[in-house]
Amino acid sequence: MKVINEIDITGKRVFIRCDFNVPMDENGNITDDNRIRAALPTIQYAIDNKAKVILASHLGRPKGKRNPKYSLKPVAKRLATILGKPVLFIEDFENPEDKAKLEALKDGDVALLENLRFWEGEEKNSKEFALKLKELFDVYVNDAFGVCHRKHASVYALAEISEIAAIGFLLKKELEYFDKIFTIEEKPFVAVIGGAKISGKLDCLLNLLNRADKIIIGGAQAFTFLRALGYKTGNSLVEEELIDEAKRVMDEAGRKGVKLYLPVDFVCSTSPEDESGYVIKPYQEIPKGMMGLDIGPASIELFREVLSDAKVVVWNGPMGVFEVKAFAHGTNRIAQIIGSLNALKVVGGGDTADAVERAGESDNMSYISTGGGASLKLLEGKTLPAVEVLEKKQ
Repeated sequence: MKVINEIDITGKRVFIRCDFNVPMDENGNITDDNRIRAALPTIQYAIDNKAKVILASHLGRPKGKRNPKYSLKPVAKRLATILGKPVLFIEDFENPEDKAKLEALKDGDVALLENLRFWEGEEKNSKEFALKLKELFDVYVNDAFGVCHRKHASVYALAEISEIAAIGFLLKKELEYFDKIFTIEEKPFVAVIGGAKISGKLDCLLNLLNRADKIIIGGAQAFTFLRALGYKTGNSLVEEELIDEAKRVMDEAGRKGVKLYLPVDFVCSTSPEDESGYVIKPYQEIPKGMMGLDIGPASIELFREVLSDAKVVVWNGPMGVFEVKAFAHGTNRIAQIIGSLNALKVVGGGDTADAVERAGESDNMSYISTGGGASLKLLEGKTLPAVEVLEKKQ
């Protein structure tokens, strides 16, 4: 695939598909602008090379309808502040007045289109919608790693019909790091897989069994494994229909010589809202009516020992309900332990990136992905449709 710096963009209208799907509070204030900042190298390169820059993204799930709650207007304001220059906000690129504003852009100017998911055609991968967008630009650039696992119009159909198409620096970096994970020869390779459900991580676990020397399993999905081993788990989250799949993962690990580690104790309470009445119990003694909401101190110590000699670490999924202070300690400690290692440390996006940020360990990781779903797809050994379509073009 061509990268933006390998094509001539001077004086051209360059459409850059970014991932500005940032968290906001109830007043529409951006609470974390990491995804905006991650796109800056590509945007700044286009500005410096005198392109007419047209940015586009989605935000949330407005389901094809205009909803002020999901407007990208706050993103335009934040971006203008960061860039130190105006960012023209385009509410409706189909409107003749707004279209005229885009046509009047000068070299080095920046515009941001309203949330692409306000149009039904975006999530339907509509070619008709893609053709309307195509009228706006000369060069197409995809820098939205976080949405590359989806077949949506702005990353798939539009890439398919664009004569000149390239990727941005962020997408290039993401793909390089995930490629490195599966090609680096240093050992041991340790995968830390957390999160609530085994259903979302099953393919990831099965694929990592071909690569990892050790796999640590945390989060609520650990309870499905404990049930597969015949233990009672109180009211903890268990996916009953996947107990056999958990057994299959453990059997495969044994067959391939991969060491699989489960938590040995838990911080238990009646619910995530009950922060005062928690108790720490070994995995065999989770009380009736209680659920495990974080890994306990013995598990932290066990996982520290497992990670101590790691040369490559991939982490996807928190160890517990890290958003609640009483159940955040396990995730915070794992972030600190991984952060202290002299190893290649790659963090999957989404909740894990948020957890690492909260733990103050972001600067100690080799790379933090901007895309949860997309990074998971790569860890599953699958291809990303939006990348595949660009590879085919070349």
